[in-house]
Amino acid sequence: MLDARLQKLPIASHQHRHEHHQIVVGVQGEAELSVDGNGSHLDTWKACLVPTEAPHDYCGDNQNHVMVINLDPYIPALNSPAHADYDRLAPLFEKTRTLDMDSRLQGLVQFAAGEFGRSPENDAMRRHLAASILHCMADRMADRRARLPARYSVNPDLVRRYILRNLHRKITVEDMAREACLSVSRFHEVFREGTGITPHQFLLKTRLDKATQLLTSTALSIAEISYRTGFSSQSALTNALRKHNGTTPSRLQSGACVD
Repeated sequence: MLDARLQKLPIASHQHRHEHHQIVVGVQGEAELSVDGNGSHLDTWKACLVPTEAPHDYCGDNQNHVMVINLDPYIPALNSPAHADYDRLAPLFEKTRTLDMDSRLQGLVQFAAGEFGRSPENDAMRRHLAASILHCMADRMADRRARLPARYSVNPDLVRRYILRNLHRKITVEDMAREACLSVSRFHEVFREGTGITPHQFLLKTRLDKATQLLTSTALSIAEISYRTGFSSQSALTNALRKHNGTTPSRLQSGACVD
């Protein structure tokens, strides 16, 4: 999922979070924002990058307009060739950050905002322009990253063992970061550098891999396997397998029964 829109931030705000990444780019006026308890100021030269599940709130002045871009980290599926495009964008959302835009990027945002206003019903155009903005931001971040040496690493096997020990319960990125003895923001960054995927993707993949193993090698019910692998319901497991692996629990079980 990639969508984008122009909107005006309310003067009063309330804290919320969501399961997709979000970027808020200043287009007109000014706004105040708080993400994970860290405050920042947003104007037409700044963008705020909000990873999944990060609690945040915004409030703006009477003249503010912003561009909001939402990106689902699980679409396209990990095994899809189209996922390579997402891989180039994922580093943007390793941690909460405010990005200072150069004149070219700021000009692209202003151009895109004008086109959004000119053709508000053209969803395809908005998606393509939003993707261009994200790729330009990712390229700039990659240039900066290339000049910084890596100082930490995370052992993914250590994280996987922690997930498997606690697979039946809710696991947060904070839990995984604590196991790796890193801050949440630093864990996001070094985990993505070391594995090529985000902690959220790694957690989901570990759950799905274990569920697939149980579905194909045991006689447990789908409901029991859903519980054991940390999905909230049988339908949640079914939807996740269909969305990310292109199959269903029933198909996996029936396939295991074929000689």
